Amino acid sequence: MKKITLETFYDELMVVLDTLLDKEEENIQKAAAICAETIENGGVVHVFGSGHSIGFGLEMKNRPGSLVPIHCIDTSDFVLKGKVTLEDFKNPDNVFERRPGIADKLYDLYDIRPADCFIIISNSGINGVVIDMAITARERGHQVIVVTSWQHTSSEDSRHPSGKKLYELGNIVIDNCGPKGDALIETGRIEKICSISSITGAFIAQSLTAEIAEILQTHGKTVPLLWSSETEGWKEHNEALIHQYQGRI
Repeated sequence: MKKITLETFYDELMVVLDTLLDKEEENIQKAAAICAETIENGGVVHVFGSGHSIGFGLEMKNRPGSLVPIHCIDTSDFVLKGKVTLEDFKNPDNVFERRPGIADKLYDLYDIRPADCFIIISNSGINGVVIDMAITARERGHQVIVVTSWQHTSSEDSRHPSGKKLYELGNIVIDNCGPKGDALIETGRIEKICSISSITGAFIAQSLTAEIAEILQTHGKTVPLLWSSETEGWKEHNEALIHQYQGRI
């Protein structure tokens, strides 16, 4: 293996982030416009990713400076709400995130309303559950923002019975600009090292938050942000906002 250091990773990561900003800025702004319109109309932004992609939604909510009307959809809710057993959910021979035909049941677990929109994240964009969720959301009249790796998704066949890939179902598609397989750095051997989709995903997620807030502010709307505990009146402010979306986020 060739010598790989912090500086190596930093330099190669910054190339990807610079590419992402240059290539996808317009799509991030278009996606933010969809989300801002949703929030202006009293809606909620539903964020769904499986595997490591669940981190995208976690990046967007429940922390100081985050938007309140964000809801993370989680396949583990099937277990928590008694729809499948833990054993079935963890079955290594029938990987849950690759199963088609379950997303409509997942959709129905939540209070999802007509004004709501979706952000659906998958690095590969080929697995059953995320594609099904995008199909379900589109069929029920919601706008769908897709975040995926173009290098990865364009190099593999879909695992969905329709043959579709996630990007084909997005009103807006954001390329995270990561490599096939997610690992970034060549080692001089067959393997690569340092996966980056969580980092590019966090960059996209926080960029969306910034753009959504700017749009709402420009439209003269109150930006529904969580305040930090260092801000006077934070507790009352946060509790009132959370109550406004109770049962939906």
